[in-house]
Amino acid sequence: MSETEINNNITALFNPETVAVIGASESPRKLGYHVMKSLTDGGFEGRIVPVNPGSTEIMGIPSSPSIDAFPDPIDLAIVVVPAQVVPKIFEECERKAIKGVVLITAGFKEIDDPSGDQQQMALAKIALKAGIMVLGPNTFGMVNLHKNLNASFTPDFSSAKKGGVSLVSQSGGVSHLLAFMAMRQGVGLSKVVGLGNRLNVDFAEILPYLMEDAETKVMVFYLEGLDDPRRLMTAAKANKGKKPVIAIKTGNSKTGDKASLSHTGSMAGNHKIYEGAFRQAGILHADSIESALDLAQALVICPPPKDNRIAVLTAQAGPGIAACDVCEAMGLEIHPFKPETQAIINKLLPPLAIRTNPVDMGPVWLDPLSINNIIETVMEDSTIDGIILLTTYASANLELLANISDLLIKWNQRKPLITCLASPPGVWDREVADLEKTGAIFNLPTPERTAKAMAGLCSYGVLARERD
Repeated sequence: MSETEINNNITALFNPETVAVIGASESPRKLGYHVMKSLTDGGFEGRIVPVNPGSTEIMGIPSSPSIDAFPDPIDLAIVVVPAQVVPKIFEECERKAIKGVVLITAGFKEIDDPSGDQQQMALAKIALKAGIMVLGPNTFGMVNLHKNLNASFTPDFSSAKKGGVSLVSQSGGVSHLLAFMAMRQGVGLSKVVGLGNRLNVDFAEILPYLMEDAETKVMVFYLEGLDDPRRLMTAAKANKGKKPVIAIKTGNSKTGDKASLSHTGSMAGNHKIYEGAFRQAGILHADSIESALDLAQALVICPPPKDNRIAVLTAQAGPGIAACDVCEAMGLEIHPFKPETQAIINKLLPPLAIRTNPVDMGPVWLDPLSINNIIETVMEDSTIDGIILLTTYASANLELLANISDLLIKWNQRKPLITCLASPPGVWDREVADLEKTGAIFNLPTPERTAKAMAGLCSYGVLARERD
């Protein structure tokens, strides 16, 4: 297939009008039941075609005994039948001119038997000849939230908040973990994709598609191992700085490498080599799932900094020191203020306070005018590229957020502002939620996470400037 055909067929894969479920079932003990439930409960507005030779109706929808027997065109087939039946299904898909298949069925390259790899290669030949783009085998499926398409065996994905982050994973378990964490943290998702054994849709095919996808703002890739890493790196280099791509790479230990081979049929490979390749290709490397989601959300909410000069403003000295430690360890500069900025801060804070960067605003937290003046003065300082704002609740500063909210909303992320506004449940929850809803802040629960997210923003800022 040409690159144009691949892109067109992947587009059809994620944007079908008619979806067939091969192996649809009324039994909750069957994956075909859960796929049907995902499609129907998810509100898919296109046509759903259950395919099962033993039924005439499934979940109130007329079924077909086979793909061949269905008279109208089908765009996407979700396959949940035993592995030995799959080649016959692929041949039917070819006759029906189906361009996209989600192959949930396992039992191919990932099994400890050469026959599994041989069967997967045979399917790949059929798919290549027919121009079929295949997610899987051995995948949970995929979700396109903006299309209300839940082509997976997990109906719960449909309740995720719609947004700009697309998650792509070799592991179905990590896909679920990422998506569920995103749902808890309020991260808006565009697509959730399980690549599985990557018959002919791999990261190298998904990346160019998502780069052109208007609903995807940031990509998060979970990798265990790749058969040909160069293909992904080439695709990433061609799109370097166009949209952020964040990679989580596991399988670094001997045990993890062995498990990766069993899990997805690929060796994990040398971690240091991957890290270097990511840097050259413009892929941001996250050291954990938590860090990847933090950075993804930061990239959606905040603009990339012009440089790495950061100000840390804190209502208590301790959290500020913790943030500074991480900032400096990750290559950020806790930069001195302009003399004019420093002079204003010196007037507003007593000498006993830490008045240089980082700034300890604790001595004036009961003085709304001084707090606002300090924050605004630092915001306007042209030598500062990003701001970390930290404060922990104490009964004496209950009104702090109410007093600075107007300023934060007015500022509206003209430079990136990441906060850690910590309080007991029910104290600042509404204020923080309101500020996040307007996009005025991106709030994280610890100073260290704010600093790591800011470092990621700075790294992407470099890539964006290189592209410009």
